[in-house]
Amino acid sequence: MTRINFDLDVLRTFVTGVELGSFARAADRLGRSTSAVSAQLKKLEEQAGTPVLRREGRGMALTEPGETLLAYARRLLELNDEAASALRGAALEGRVRLGMQEDFGETLLPTVLGRFSRAHPKVRIEVRTARNRQLLQDMRAGELDLALAWDTGERTPHMERLGAVRQCWIGAANVPFQAGDGPLPLVMLEAPCLLRSAATEALDRAGIAWRVAFTSAGLSGIWAAVAAGLGIGLRTPVGLPSHVTRLDASHYGLPEMAALGVCLHSTDATPGPVVARLREMLREPAVELLEHHASS
Repeated sequence: MTRINFDLDVLRTFVTGVELGSFARAADRLGRSTSAVSAQLKKLEEQAGTPVLRREGRGMALTEPGETLLAYARRLLELNDEAASALRGAALEGRVRLGMQEDFGETLLPTVLGRFSRAHPKVRIEVRTARNRQLLQDMRAGELDLALAWDTGERTPHMERLGAVRQCWIGAANVPFQAGDGPLPLVMLEAPCLLRSAATEALDRAGIAWRVAFTSAGLSGIWAAVAAGLGIGLRTPVGLPSHVTRLDASHYGLPEMAALGVCLHSTDATPGPVVARLREMLREPAVELLEHHASS
C-alpha cells in the first residue's frame, strides 16, 4: 500500500481557510493568490483520495472525511510548529510576565502556554488575569511584559491592535429569555467594568429601564447566574460556555452593540528574545480567534 505524505503547507492552507470561514481570506492571510489556494486544495483532495470540501451556498463546507482530516491537520501543524520553535529557541531562559482578560483564559491560555512551555522549558511564565484598567496599570508600572486587553482608547507606548469582536447580549441557553414588565434584570461584573458601563449606557440611550440583578467578581459567577436565568449580560462571543448563548438584540428590542477592539501591549518596542517569542506565539492564535468570531 502506498503511503500518503501530506504536504504541511497545503494542510496549513486547508486549516486556515476552514478557521477563517473563507479560502479567499486564507489566501490573503497566507500571502497567496486564490488560484494557488485552489490548486493546493485540489492537491489535498487528490492525496486524500476523497472530497474534503463541498459547496454550501456561496461558500464551502467540510465533508465527513474533511472533518476527520481537519482534526489530524491541526495536530500535525501544531507538532511542526512546536518542533520549529524548539529548535529556534532551545537556549531561551528567563522569565516572562503575561496579563490578559479572563475571557481569553480558557480559549488561548492552554494552547499558547502549553506550546510555549514545551518549546522553551527553561523559561518561567507568570500569568495574571485581571480587568482592563488593572492590566494597563500593571503595564505602566512595569509589572507585566505583555498584556492582551480590550481597546478602551487608552494608549500605551508599544501596543498593537489585533482585531475586534462584537459585543453581544447573552442569556441562558436552556431558559428562554422573557423581558417581563419591570426593569431589565442585568447580570454584571462588579464595577468598574468596561462592558458593564457599555451595557447600562446603551440601555439608558435606548430608554430601557434596567436593574442589576446579580454581580460577580469573576466570569464564572456571570456564567452561572445567566445560565440560571437570573438575568442577561453583555459580553463578547469569546469564551462563552455552552450553557450561555448570544441573544438576538433586534428580537428582544435590545440596543445593537458596537465591536470591541483587542490590543496586545508590550513594555518595550524591541523586547528581549523571551518576551518576543511569547508575543509571536500569542499573536497568531489571538488574531485567528478574533477573526473566527467576527465571521461567525
